[in-house]
Amino acid sequence: MNIRSLTRGDGVVIGAAVVLFIASFLDFSSYDCPQGVDCSRFDSPNAWDSLGLLMSVFLAGVIGAALLIVSRAMPGRKVVGLDLGQFGAALTVFALWTAFWTILDVSNAGAGLILGLLATIVLVAGAVAGPMIPALKAPLVSSPSSPAQGVGTGQTPYGAGPGQGYGFPAGQQQQQQQQPYGGQQSQGYGYPAQQQGRPAQGDPAQTQQPAQGGAAPAGDFTPFWFAVPVARPLYGEDGSPNPIAELAPGTWYLAVEQRGQSLIAQTQDGRRGVLQDTTGIQRG
Repeated sequence: MNIRSLTRGDGVVIGAAVVLFIASFLDFSSYDCPQGVDCSRFDSPNAWDSLGLLMSVFLAGVIGAALLIVSRAMPGRKVVGLDLGQFGAALTVFALWTAFWTILDVSNAGAGLILGLLATIVLVAGAVAGPMIPALKAPLVSSPSSPAQGVGTGQTPYGAGPGQGYGFPAGQQQQQQQQPYGGQQSQGYGYPAQQQGRPAQGDPAQTQQPAQGGAAPAGDFTPFWFAVPVARPLYGEDGSPNPIAELAPGTWYLAVEQRGQSLIAQTQDGRRGVLQDTTGIQRG
């Protein structure tokens, strides 16, 4: 999974899950040692000594956090009819519910139970409020510099360079705007005709070949490279509500068609879909 697709809310979830796992090894309850008695030989139990508490609070919260993060890499996957992210959020709420009533039932709660309750509160806050609060929806790792900063300085955009494969704009961005998009099948999808080799001068048959193979797209739309500021879902062209992929910040994608306010985008592995939210995208 691309780490640039994680948000700050995901970072809160990961941190809370780590603290919750550590809390499972701490004392479950505390007791007052009578005066004159050596209590060092008595071991306080932790969550691993109680299978029910371990599974319903600590491991339930950790598994829920893991499902939330995995749902970023595999959008649309479901468990018992629920999306992975929804199932993970439900597990975190269940862990908080159990931890709350358990700490009320224990007369002398230990450090493990107290820290576990605090960790589940933070975990649920990150899982539930993460997709709704703008501050938590921001990317966990900042995006690279805009490709426009490289213009006039001799620098290429992030990830660009000679000989790199599909998914990054090549150095000839101005040529892409001047040349018709497409070309013969042997040229490869999405690259201008001149990048595949120029025919020798004086050979009219070869000179006309790219013009015949590359038909301009319908209307005035010109395909272009773009990058998203935050992770955004890519939906199928058939109108299915489930995403088929997720566009990650720091990666260049190819816009091949425009439909109203949406774009038809091509991923690096060849999948096409509809990008509904095009606000803030960086054009290559």
